[in-house]
Amino acid sequence: MSRDPVVLVPGLNCTGALFAAQTARLAPSRQVLVADHTRDDTLAGLAESVLSAAPERFALAGLSMGGYLAFEILRRAPERVTRLMLLDTSARADTEEATERRRRLIALTRKGGFAEIPGLQMPTLLGQRALADPDTVALVRAMAMEIGPDAFIRQQSAILGRPDSRPDLAGIACPVLVVAGAEDQITPPDIAREMADGLPDARLEIVGGAGHLSTIEAPERLADLLEAFLDEGSGATRR
Repeated sequence: MSRDPVVLVPGLNCTGALFAAQTARLAPSRQVLVADHTRDDTLAGLAESVLSAAPERFALAGLSMGGYLAFEILRRAPERVTRLMLLDTSARADTEEATERRRRLIALTRKGGFAEIPGLQMPTLLGQRALADPDTVALVRAMAMEIGPDAFIRQQSAILGRPDSRPDLAGIACPVLVVAGAEDQITPPDIAREMADGLPDARLEIVGGAGHLSTIEAPERLADLLEAFLDEGSGATRR
């Protein structure tokens, strides 16, 4: 059974705390690394940075922005990725509305309003149960404050430049696990199904009661899914 290292790529304004439960589950049996996705303002630059720090071959998991970056990594070095986990993300490029929203948040940050951003984003980041949990809300805010305004601007700038990855889906040869929270408003289940349908070897899992940050909203369920997928001895089976 393969025990390939795992590289985890957090979402926008998120740190390795996003994957705390999954890291705790996986780390005893394999190397787990959290990618630094804060130091460049292009996906190309971030992908090269992740690849330079990663083992020669590795399984790759990305949530939201982490998924956008995972697609860029696969465009550059598909032979190095043994398994792919796309969590609450999309293969699509931004809509005009999403692009304008990102530009407004960048402008607000440059004016000194970064502390307002977690509160503005919270209603779409979390499902109803997590939104009512003060500890989860505090964790999301704490991750954002750790990322900070400068890195947030770089991350948003990198996302703005991302291409439509849907044409690349059919060429992804490794097994893929696609996960979406049933209450995800940013990349809802239909977006996850679109990715799974476009991939040659994919499993789709919809997680009830979770929103966009499924790894902290349903931590044990996500740990179960990732552990089982990584431990499989053969390709994923579509459901």
